[in-house]
Amino acid sequence: MSTTSGGQLPSMNGPVRDYGMLIGGDWVAAEAGETIEVITPIDRNRVIATTPRARAADAERAVKAARTAYGTWSATTPAQRQRALVRIADDLEGMVEELAALTALDTGNAIRTQARPEATLTASAFRYFAGLGAEVKGVTLPGGPESLSYTRRLPLGVVAGILPWNSPLMIAAFKLPAALVSGNTVVLKAAEDAPTTILELAEVCQRHLPPGVLNVVTGYGPEVGDALVVHPDVDKVSFTGSSQVGGDVAAKAGQRLAHVSLELGGKSPTIVFPDSDTDEVVEQVLLATRFARQGQSCTSGSRLFLHDDIHDSFLDKLVARVAKLKVGDPREEESDLGCIINQRQWDRVQGYIEDGLSKDGVEVAYDGRPSLTVGEPGFYHAPMILSQVSNDWRIAREEIFGPVLSVLRWRDEDEVVRMANDSHYGLAAFVFSRDIGAALRTAHQVEAGWVQVNQGGGQQVGQSYGGMKASGQGREFSLEGMLESFTQIQQINVALAD
Repeated sequence: MSTTSGGQLPSMNGPVRDYGMLIGGDWVAAEAGETIEVITPIDRNRVIATTPRARAADAERAVKAARTAYGTWSATTPAQRQRALVRIADDLEGMVEELAALTALDTGNAIRTQARPEATLTASAFRYFAGLGAEVKGVTLPGGPESLSYTRRLPLGVVAGILPWNSPLMIAAFKLPAALVSGNTVVLKAAEDAPTTILELAEVCQRHLPPGVLNVVTGYGPEVGDALVVHPDVDKVSFTGSSQVGGDVAAKAGQRLAHVSLELGGKSPTIVFPDSDTDEVVEQVLLATRFARQGQSCTSGSRLFLHDDIHDSFLDKLVARVAKLKVGDPREEESDLGCIINQRQWDRVQGYIEDGLSKDGVEVAYDGRPSLTVGEPGFYHAPMILSQVSNDWRIAREEIFGPVLSVLRWRDEDEVVRMANDSHYGLAAFVFSRDIGAALRTAHQVEAGWVQVNQGGGQQVGQSYGGMKASGQGREFSLEGMLESFTQIQQINVALAD
């Protein structure tokens, strides 16, 4: 079984890379000896790597290693943990291009628009959370001259982080450095469709962490992910994925009262006021669509609400801009969009499009022609914009996780807020208006964990990230998120009188 140490990264034309899992500081095979082939979305016929197919016995090994390492790691000083994370950040910063290239190959995300920013953000997150190590602290309460009352912030213990396939490095950055710097040990479960960047990240981390502080298992969710969720020695489950699976995770972990945080699906509204019919706003709305990630983002602004007064004009501008995008090989700098992750997801996206096209009154504003110049053997799909959509159609209510934008009309401010909130999701939202009063009034009424006003970009290190309603519970990626998600309070009361 090959390790990642000193090995050549997977490539389209190189030999198939055989990865191991990181457990207790060693790179190991699955106990059953089974493996999974990793197929690049760029070429459905190309296997770029194999990973172990872990099961419950492997989850047991990883959790045991994390538990064994916990006592020593949690007892280290904040300064020691900070130094370890800074060294990891240093190494990651020197590997941005390598990790970006591997992300493009592993996930299909275009290197310029998505993969390189993800790799850069990962390094930045380790450096940011390294600086927060000393903030894991308590408070002293006034209790009079004869008493001492104070709190301590303690790590939770063993954290199981379950990662998705759409942006694995970025989501690992949301969880891993915050959990480590606050004194927890971690078992990451990499997505079977896109595991290689996480294994390379683990190789970097293990250079600077004691054995067992970070462990990584690979395999299918029902076989090894569930085993982590129900394991009695896992103190916290941090899950990113679909709302349906997240509900199942919460139910199983809740049966044993484990700590849980969930970052789940979204059907985010983008609201454009009549004073914002400009090319600049079109650029920001395009960012909000997450077309640069093939729409494979929980925060995709996939419901575009255009005011009647500017509906046609704004839509024309947007279509003209989207038509300039290049769908192409994600490894190439000129590509704006890359590939959908696999055949199953491509078929799912196409199924939603066909359902939308079957509705009376729907109009096709853009269907990818003539920009789509790449087809098989990769899972390429051009952006699709459907207008005259009703808010009760499936394409406006369910998360498609593909490059599909539904355009809806609105006239009254109260009406658009009502339509925006008429969803069981509540992860993100986008509001565009030159009238800052109207923009903030709307932002404050939208039921979403993250609202952007007059901008459409992605996450930045240090912002609290998470959703409302069926989009999840808990927050990560900030000081508040670190304290909420990866520590617990112990109250100490001391009588000082003789």
